[in-house]
Amino acid sequence: MPVNQFRISTATCQILLTLLVCAASSAAVAAGNQSEAVARYQAERAACNNGQSNESRPTCLKEAGAALQAARNGGLTSDQNAYNQNAMARCQPLPPDEQDACRRRINGEGTSSGSAQQGGILRELTVPDRK
Repeated sequence: MPVNQFRISTATCQILLTLLVCAASSAAVAAGNQSEAVARYQAERAACNNGQSNESRPTCLKEAGAALQAARNGGLTSDQNAYNQNAMARCQPLPPDEQDACRRRINGEGTSSGSAQQGGILRELTVPDRK
């Protein structure tokens, strides 16, 4: 019986090796992201249980679990550009003559006081009267 013989070219070997390395590194990145998400969840859960959250314990635990699930599904990001766009979009419902001051407050002008735990952050900016 004849034995089927074939040769794999050097280029084919290099391509296969590259694909294998890429797959391994993707798996490592995914595992790293998962371990970060689990660590974040454990820290948030501890804050919930210690009363260090600005939410009730059941709500805090529910939110921590939802964030972990979103991270596992790739839906939890910390995209600064998206954050900034969202912040600026909050100025749009204001009257046109107040939108500029709103954008300036978001960009850090003026003073800020308070916290999320205290019920909110108050941002103030003194602007000259337009009369």
